Amino acid sequence: MKRIFFVLSIAISACAFSSCFTNPITGRKTVNAVSEDEMRTMASAEYKKFLAANPPVNGTPESEMVKKVGNKLATATQQYLTSIGKANLIQGYQWEFNLVNSKEVNAWCMPGGKVVVYSGILPQTQDETGLAVVLGHEIAHAVARHSNERFTDQYITQFGTQVLSSVVKTNSDAVNNIFDYAVGISGTGLLLKFSRNQESEADEMGLYLMAMAGYNPEQAIPFWQRMGSQGAKVWELASSHPSDETRIKNIQKFLPKAKQYYKPQ
Repeated sequence: MKRIFFVLSIAISACAFSSCFTNPITGRKTVNAVSEDEMRTMASAEYKKFLAANPPVNGTPESEMVKKVGNKLATATQQYLTSIGKANLIQGYQWEFNLVNSKEVNAWCMPGGKVVVYSGILPQTQDETGLAVVLGHEIAHAVARHSNERFTDQYITQFGTQVLSSVVKTNSDAVNNIFDYAVGISGTGLLLKFSRNQESEADEMGLYLMAMAGYNPEQAIPFWQRMGSQGAKVWELASSHPSDETRIKNIQKFLPKAKQYYKPQ
């Protein structure tokens, strides 16, 4: 417990010498001790490595659906952030949406807009709208810089007060493992409360983004009901996610605002 408080105190004081980020939709403030340029550089390298080991599916109806839904959400995200004067948050993003064959019920988005959907989640999404629930959530993680927040939390936990930028540049296995955890590829974190906050925030933002892209946000509820009834868990950090019941209750609270953004296409 004392270590957790120590980590938190370092993170809070880090605002004095690093970047404090304010979420443009929820207003939540977080510490990001690594520049977005560094995060995108790591993401590009790790994404190429992942796809080399897990060749993407191309030319199938499912892979085309992933690209179609992903690009609609990316466009909506760009338009929304531009409208509120926050387009700089995704400056330099090069969106890429790939489907890989895997039984895992999983999906993730790296900083810079590098997205992977696992085929194991498609029976749960069922159609474009269900997929938009997942991709909206994952894009929200990137826009909210959750990977940077997670990376900062885990780095401080493991390395304490060492100069972060110098360690990041070493590209060590330890740093790469922290990065994989941060984007949700693998690993289990110590600061799970942060992850639960991030998941709830991504649920809210994702709901708005899917609505802006022309997908009915009300369909997020049956999607999560299907997930709960199947006993399925999305994403590697299952223990840090809100329960299905809590998630659905929160989504119901966000729906009135989400429906204001919804324009069927």
